Amino acid sequence: MSDNKFEPYIKAEENVKELTLKAVILGAVLGILFAASSVYLALKVGMTVSASIPIAVLSITLFRLFGRATILENNIVQTTGSAGESIAAGVVFTMPAILLMGYDLKAYWVLSIALLGGVLGVLMMIPLRRSLIVEEHGKLMYPEGTACAQVLMVGEKGGTKAKLVFTGFFIAAVYKFLYAGLKLWREVPEKIFSFYKGGSFSGELSPELLGVGYIIGPRVASIMMSGGILSYLVLIPAIKIFGDSLASPLFPATDLISNMTPKDIRTNYVLYIGAGAVAAAGIMSMIQSLPTIIKAFKASLSKLSFGKTSGKSEAVLRTEHDLSLNVVLFGSLFLVAAMVAMPGLHVNFLSAILIIVFGFFFVTVSSRITGEIGSSSNPISGMTVATLLMTCLIFVVVGWTGIDQRVMALSIGAIVCIAASNGGTTSQDLKTGFLVGATPRYQQISLMVGVVTSALVIGWTVLLLNNSYTTYAPVSYPEFQYKEFSGKQMNGLDGNKYNLVFIHDAGLGVPVGKYLADDDGKLVYREDFGIAGTFPKRFKPASHPGVTITVEGLAPQKGPDLKDYYRVTVTQGKIGENRVSLADGSYLVDPAGGVAYLEQPITKFDAPQARLMNLIIDGILTRKLPWGFVLIGVFIAIFMRMSGVSPLPFAVGVYLPLSTSTPIFVGGIARYFIDKIRGEKEGPEAEFSPGVLLASGYIAGGALCGLLVAGLSGAGFDEKMDFSTYLGSLATGNLFSCFMFAVITAVLFYVGWKAKGATEEKN
Repeated sequence: MSDNKFEPYIKAEENVKELTLKAVILGAVLGILFAASSVYLALKVGMTVSASIPIAVLSITLFRLFGRATILENNIVQTTGSAGESIAAGVVFTMPAILLMGYDLKAYWVLSIALLGGVLGVLMMIPLRRSLIVEEHGKLMYPEGTACAQVLMVGEKGGTKAKLVFTGFFIAAVYKFLYAGLKLWREVPEKIFSFYKGGSFSGELSPELLGVGYIIGPRVASIMMSGGILSYLVLIPAIKIFGDSLASPLFPATDLISNMTPKDIRTNYVLYIGAGAVAAAGIMSMIQSLPTIIKAFKASLSKLSFGKTSGKSEAVLRTEHDLSLNVVLFGSLFLVAAMVAMPGLHVNFLSAILIIVFGFFFVTVSSRITGEIGSSSNPISGMTVATLLMTCLIFVVVGWTGIDQRVMALSIGAIVCIAASNGGTTSQDLKTGFLVGATPRYQQISLMVGVVTSALVIGWTVLLLNNSYTTYAPVSYPEFQYKEFSGKQMNGLDGNKYNLVFIHDAGLGVPVGKYLADDDGKLVYREDFGIAGTFPKRFKPASHPGVTITVEGLAPQKGPDLKDYYRVTVTQGKIGENRVSLADGSYLVDPAGGVAYLEQPITKFDAPQARLMNLIIDGILTRKLPWGFVLIGVFIAIFMRMSGVSPLPFAVGVYLPLSTSTPIFVGGIARYFIDKIRGEKEGPEAEFSPGVLLASGYIAGGALCGLLVAGLSGAGFDEKMDFSTYLGSLATGNLFSCFMFAVITAVLFYVGWKAKGATEEKN
């Protein structure tokens, strides 16, 4: 179908208000909110959902409250705002890997990468618009872009259910604050099976994950859950059963398997299996799409619209007016110069050229795939894996295998990842604009605005979350001495000042990371960052004068003040068979038996894709990787593909904690039964059904409240907000947590089931 046969909602000849100041400002504000929530969600789950439809619904509602707006102004709002979610995904999938390499995460570095990748994605999509959007109309359906256009058209006619988004937002925000902020019930109920060695089951009962499960649907949610069950009820017990009798640690762990909890086994072994599965699944998805990729790339090159709008502007229809070729060419040259000029990126001229080449290729691929399945299901991480594999192999060939080259490889992968993510979202927005009759040039300008404003808040959000959940643990390496101090000092947990030390090279004999060292170069504390941290706990002083605990036979360990303590665990009011007047939990006890510290478990962020990116870079450039476990994951993914099951969501389920997959599965099952009852089938109209809108509110409310709680915790208010003592065992037990989660699940189910015909109603 050619463009002259298609009639958009607003005709090209009509002159309607579009790129107005109020539309751009509202789009930027909503983009910032959804960018922040997307960062939070992507760090926890490793995925995001498209923000275009919720932003469009909110735009229509807000403009009705504070003055009418045209459909094209509402389209500018969702276009500007959608850039935030896509950039957030690209940043979170890659940038936290810098922490795993032993470097500090700098605000300017996050901002620079986000800006460079975001702008590159928009620029690369400009010459592809006519080929993919106009000439492929009727072939590339762009399901989410089409659904967003329908929302805008329905809103223009007078029908919208935006109040469901607000309702979901406030329900989720209040619920999240009650358990995450005030600690009124457990965030992650868990059961370790006594009859099944190594087996456990848990669930992070959060509203945002419930909303994600509802939106992605029962099939993907069930596949993810099955991957989690394989990890926690098959792989971890198998490693525990077969490794329990080993007399020495099994690489890459440094402790005996007999001493490990299920979480320890996951951290030391199953993460590598999951990483291998995710990498293999991402590559297979790329191979499966290869015919489409090659066809799309050739078609796009042969139909480039360079210069079509650079002539006399009056000869060009409004709906065909793109930014000119000069903007694309000079903008790309400026980006190359900026990449090379920024010292923190470690990017030279050759790597900048690789970024442009890979960026253009994967923006084309991402845009095509978005046209087929939507931006939420776009395998951006698979494209990034492919980019890193090719980049690292090139580096190995030319001999770039040093520590700085790891940062360079990550910079290339991060910019390409963000460009591909934002390129796909840009193409989706341009499709929405094509259907409603928008001016492409105005959309491209508003996308640039969205990139700049969202990039600012994304960097701040990543740093906030990392700093809020960062912990320190005493370490002892008697034979190690480090003299290359950074010149900076920090206070240790004992109140004394220590030298800040960054160790990037695993060959030095200690784990890579950030340390505090004394003036003699002895490492005293190791930082465990909040993003992808491995020992999620913090100790707070505790005093129970009437309690004395026998520590005979226990092994001592260093406390936060570097003194010797003994760790004891209270379960159901008992230590072993002896009853004590202490709440359940783990404590540090001094040699006299007095309670000194209470262990506070912290739910840190797994950042699954970032771990995978670091694994690829480190594994190829340093040639140090437990390949046996990685290959187990690779063959699991191959087995799932041969069995006819989509390997990518299954591999993500293997990689993520089971606690993350559980609420997603509950949301997917709720969607399954609601669709059965209402007789609905998948399609664009289902993307703004009542249940989906409420679930979108759950995601935004839960994620943004999570950011608020993180900020309060980082500011030192976590102890003041702790109201768990008022509920006693109710707050620490599993049953009450499950009951409260069932309440918000029931609300979601009721709205999705009861609101029949809501999509056709008119206000």
